[in-house]
Order: sequence, then C-alpha cells, then structure tokens
Amino acid sequence: MTESRLGVIESRRWISLLLCFVLVLPVGRQASAQVVDYTEAPDWPNPATTAAGTPAAWNFGQVSAVATSADGYVLVLHRGAQPIMLFDGGGRFVGAWGDGLFSNGKIIIIAPADREAGQSGYTAVYGAAGCHACGAHSVRVDPDGNIWVVDAPGHVVYKTSPQGRVLMELGSRGVAGMSRNTFNLPTDVAFGPNGDVYVSDGYGNARVVKYTAGGQYALEWGSRGTGPGEFGLPHNLVVDAEGRVYVADRDNRRVQVFAPDGEFLAEWPNIGAVSALFMTEEEQIWTGGTLRNLEGVALARLPGGDGGHGMTTTDAGDVFVAQLAGRIQKFVE
Repeated sequence: MTESRLGVIESRRWISLLLCFVLVLPVGRQASAQVVDYTEAPDWPNPATTAAGTPAAWNFGQVSAVATSADGYVLVLHRGAQPIMLFDGGGRFVGAWGDGLFSNGKIIIIAPADREAGQSGYTAVYGAAGCHACGAHSVRVDPDGNIWVVDAPGHVVYKTSPQGRVLMELGSRGVAGMSRNTFNLPTDVAFGPNGDVYVSDGYGNARVVKYTAGGQYALEWGSRGTGPGEFGLPHNLVVDAEGRVYVADRDNRRVQVFAPDGEFLAEWPNIGAVSALFMTEEEQIWTGGTLRNLEGVALARLPGGDGGHGMTTTDAGDVFVAQLAGRIQKFVE
C-alpha cells in the first residue's frame, strides 16, 4: 500500500474519531441528569379519620399546587371543599380554609377547529358546567411568609396572611381584560429579591406583569407566538437571587429567561410541556420532574415523576408534587 494511501486512511480515521467526539459531547451533557436516590413515600398524607375512628382516604379534588409555609408546613391547594389544606411534613393534617375564595369556573381547551389564528387556545366555562373551587390554580409563599393564591378563571391573584386573611388583590375578580388591573385567566405568581411581584397572565393573555411590593403596576412584556419573548402559554414562573425571571412557556415546550425589566436573555428549548417550576434554596430549579442549574443543565430527575401541576421542597430536602389526578406525591432521599 502506498504512503499516500496510508495517509488518506489515517486522515479518515482521525476525522471519524473527531466526529464521534463532537456527537458524544451533547449526549454526555444531557446524560449528567441521573435518577437520584429518591423514594416515593407511600400513603402521604396520613389517612383521614371517620366518625367511627377508622381510617379513611382523603377526598381531594384536583390537586393543582403545593407550597411550603414559613414554618415548614406543606400547603396543598385542591379543587374542592376547603381548598387550602395544611399538613406537616410527616402527613399529619393541621387545618384547612378557603371556602368561597375561589371561583367555580373551569379552564377549557378550545378545539383546534374552533380557534382563531394567533389567539389563545384556552377559555373557561362557568355555572353548572364548571366545578367547585376549580379556580384554584397556584399557591406560593413569599419571603415574609404570606400566602399567595391564583384564581385563574376568576382573573385574580390574592395575597393572604398565613391565617388566610386577604391582604391584597391583583386583578379584578370576575373581570377579564388586559390592562394594568385586569388579567385574563392568570396562572402563577413569583417574587423578586426586592419584593417585586410577577404574575404570569397566561391562558387568555400571553404576558408577564410586574408589580411593586405594594401592588403598583410597574411594567409588562410578552405576546402570543413562538419567538424570543413570546409565549404559547406562560404557565409558571420563578425568580432567582439576581432578579432573573424564569418562565415555563408550556405550549412551546421551553423555559425562557428574562431580566427584571423583561429583556429576553435565554431559552431552554425542547424540555417538554412543563407545568411546574420551583426554585430551591440552592438556586436550582425543578422544571417538572427534572432539576436544573440556572443555565438549564439537567442535574437530576425524580424516578417516574413528571413534576405534575405544581411542586415544592422542604428544608429536609423532601420534594412534593401536586397531581391533578387528585393526589400528592412525596419524594424523600
């Protein structure tokens, strides 16, 4: 075999090796997300008790969200009687409230054949076709321990005391709109490091609205679409210690990252139709069942968990997942 022929073969060999290296790099980056050593705790919360003193299953409606209170209790938001329920981490029932706080409307997907081009694919049904407290969509706890809840078909966000007394109302109850003081089927609420409040106004509109800690309108951004800064459905949002806002754009299967003034910074594409975001104390974000760093790199996954409709963690490191099927999953290390 000639020397030139050997050189060609050697060159091809190096090119093949280089291509393999290039192709393996992104795969290895994704493969860093391992199923961590979590176990789902069975039978959480503890059974309820019948009048005869025997165990009984909890009759949750759709469980739409969970949060951790300032004193470490787990807040469960469900669509049924007494929609805000409080449990300790071990599953012991502590208390419940919230009757009359949420509307009885229900979010409905508009059939593709009935949609208008460029408009929302969602609406709401009310009255007999709705369901009890189905407005309950999100619950969050701010750094001062206040509890915030979102009534999506009620078009309103409430700030309440830890005991459930309403302290502030953003939006106008029962009034749909797209102004400084009206929403159209809002989805979530988050808090900046300086106390600013962000609302994802997501099912009917496609924007994020920013308010001061006192509830004064500051600014907004977003429109319907698939480009940078546009939304299919801004379903959840969280804020990091530097004030960057992370928005789960569920229908576009991505998370978008923004500066506090709404400037588009980055996106994490093709991560699935995530319905839940939660920022941990370590400045890592649960995006559904996947834990990511602030650059979007996957760090860990829950075993068999897609993250449900809402998530939270406790100081003990336990992860709680709200499932619309009417249950709460607890994962422990």
